[in-house]
Amino acid sequence: MRATLRRSLLNSTLRYSLLSSPPFLSISSSSSSSSSATNHLCSSQQNPTTLPPPSPNHTSPISNPNPRTRTPLEKQFETWVDKLKPGFTPSDVDEALRSQSDPDLALDIFRWTAQHRHYKHDHLTYLTMIQISVSAKRFYHAQTLIEEVIAGACSPSVPLYNSMIRFCCGRKFLFNRAFDVYKKMLKSDDTKPSLETYTLLFNSLLRKFNKLNVCYVYLHAVRSLTKQMKAAGVIPDAFVLNMIVKAYSKCLEVDEAIRVFREMGLYGCEPNGYTYSYITKGLCEKGRVNQGLGFYKEMRGKNLVPKSSTYMILICSLAMERRFEDANEIIFDMLGNSMAPDLLTYKTLLEGLCREGRGSDAFDLLEELRKKDSMMNEKTYKTLLNGLHFVSGD
Repeated sequence: MRATLRRSLLNSTLRYSLLSSPPFLSISSSSSSSSSATNHLCSSQQNPTTLPPPSPNHTSPISNPNPRTRTPLEKQFETWVDKLKPGFTPSDVDEALRSQSDPDLALDIFRWTAQHRHYKHDHLTYLTMIQISVSAKRFYHAQTLIEEVIAGACSPSVPLYNSMIRFCCGRKFLFNRAFDVYKKMLKSDDTKPSLETYTLLFNSLLRKFNKLNVCYVYLHAVRSLTKQMKAAGVIPDAFVLNMIVKAYSKCLEVDEAIRVFREMGLYGCEPNGYTYSYITKGLCEKGRVNQGLGFYKEMRGKNLVPKSSTYMILICSLAMERRFEDANEIIFDMLGNSMAPDLLTYKTLLEGLCREGRGSDAFDLLEELRKKDSMMNEKTYKTLLNGLHFVSGD
C-alpha cells in the first residue's frame, strides 16, 4: 500500500511540477525511474527553462477534465512546499521534518533539500532525522545517517553525538561503533564527552557483565573509561559511580569497589541501597562474609534496604559459616521488607541447622517462617519439611 501511495504521489508531483511555477519536488525511491525523475527535476530547478504556451487548438495529453482527489500525502507535500521558500535554512528544514507524520516522507524531504545549491544540513537536521528514524524503527536509515555524520557530513554537536551513541549502544552489532563516536568526541575541540556520554557507555559495558569469565574482559574498558572521565573533568553522579562499583564487585575486585565507595562523598554523592548491595554481595562471593555483614549493618543503620539477591547470598554465606543466629536475624529482616527467600536459601539455612545437630531448632524455625512468609505455599513447605526429616534421619 505504501509503495502504491508513493508512486501515485510521485506521478502527481511530476505533473504538478511541469504545469505550474511552484518549486519542483521529488521523492527518493529505490527504483531507477524514480531516481531519474529526481535528478531531472533537480537539474530543471537549477537551470529553469520556459515552456511554450499550449496552442489554442491543442489539447494537452495530460489534462484531466475530472481531476482526482488529492491524497493526504500530496496535501502534506503541498504544505511542506509552502513552508520551504527559496533560500530555506537548516532551521526551516528542521521544522518541516518535525511536521511530518510519515517517517519515509520526512526522509524524502531530508534527501531532496540536500541536493540544493548553497544549502547543507547541519547537526540540528541530522539529529532530528536520526530521532525520527529511530522512533519509527527505520534502523537501517538511522545507521546510514550516523555513518554520514561520522564521515563528516555536518558540523558536530554533543546532543547529536550522544544520540548516535545511544542508538549504537542499543544495537548489539553496533557496540564498537558507539566507542568510535566517543573517540571522535575526544579528538574534537567543540564536542567533548558529557556526563550523558559516559552514562550511556558505562551502561552499555555493564550489560556485558552477565558472566564471571566475560566480565574480566570488559573490566579493563571500565577502568580506562573511568580514567578518561576524570581527566576530562566530568563529575560523575551516583548512577555512574554505582555502575563502576557494580563492575568491580561483579569481577570480585571488591577493594576497588570499596575505594570508589569511599570517594563518592568527594563528588557530592551519597551511597544508596544499590551501592551497599553491590559491595555486600561482592564481599560474600569473595569469602569475606564478616566484612559483608558489616556493610549490611551500616546500610540498615541508614534505613536503606538491600536487594533480595543480596539478602539471600548473605543468609547463605552466614549459614555455611555456621553463623545461624545472624542468618536468622537477616532472614526475618528480609521478610519484614516484603521479600521472601527462594527455596535454596531456606534449604541452606534449615538443613545447615540439622547437620549441626540442631534439628529441633530447624523444625521450630520452619514453622515460624511459614507464619511470617505469606508467599510460602504448601508445596514449598512440604519440600522443606521432607528435607529436614531426611537430613535429621527421622
